[in-house]
Amino acid sequence: MKRPLVIAHRGASGDLPEHTLPAYALAILQGADYIEPDLVITRDGVLVARHDAELSATTDVAAHAAFAARRKRQMIDGRELEGWFIEDFTLTELRTLRARERFAELRPHSAAHDGQFAIATFGEILDFLATVNAARRDAGRAPVGVYPETKHPTHFRARGLPLEPPLLAEVQRALADAPLFIQSFEAANLIALRGECEHPLVRLIDPAGSMPELAQVATYAQAIGVHKDAAVDPMSGAATGLVERAYAAGLAVHVWTVRAENRFLGARWRQGDDPAAWGDIAGEIAALIAAGVDGMFCDQPGEARRIVHLI
Repeated sequence: MKRPLVIAHRGASGDLPEHTLPAYALAILQGADYIEPDLVITRDGVLVARHDAELSATTDVAAHAAFAARRKRQMIDGRELEGWFIEDFTLTELRTLRARERFAELRPHSAAHDGQFAIATFGEILDFLATVNAARRDAGRAPVGVYPETKHPTHFRARGLPLEPPLLAEVQRALADAPLFIQSFEAANLIALRGECEHPLVRLIDPAGSMPELAQVATYAQAIGVHKDAAVDPMSGAATGLVERAYAAGLAVHVWTVRAENRFLGARWRQGDDPAAWGDIAGEIAALIAAGVDGMFCDQPGEARRIVHLI
């Protein structure tokens, strides 16, 4: 039975505030094959690692009186959001913010580190990874890969801040020997990238939408990224057949997101009523492996690595 890639979802985000250099470093120590930075862009055109264009969920921006007047409402990808938005801040201004745990009620151990870590740029992440991989190469170990996601590319392009040029420039500058996947929910974004680079691309599929024609996806991407429930039924634990259909189209399958807490596990693998307690993450991972997935995004990559090697 093949062992899927363990992809550290926003770093070791089950242990430390997401998208911080310490979270990525811990993920590598825990055995991740890839680290995943979500990429958004500052007003002065610098790619930084944040899952959201709006900053208040994962930083202390609301506590900075100097930025109070920048709170606003705007539409992003059809949703009206209110808060502080990345494209209204320069990198210098972002340097004054500190990261916070997204799920503080579920992960108080991670929230204990609120305020300790800065926002990382994509360039800093690649430089850090190059240093790590140089040491791994000297020790005869395989390099750790990087798996960036372009977040809201249409939104940023409309504001004169396209993500693709700085992404490709940083990859050209500092990727070194690290394996790379580039992922996006937007087909047009990936099609544009396909014309500019040879790196493998991954089409993310919104579970709230319809499944695209897989043969068409295969003309510009090498894999699909889907919610784990699309590959394995969360009630029965049975494979849905998606992996076989993707393989028939020539596509690998990566799933998101495996998290150990009951709140996030499929119903079959929850244990008890406490949403913060760990359920049967090993059972869910075993079902995904049995379904044949090629990679899984995990908040607790160390636990995923342990389970993958046991099966």
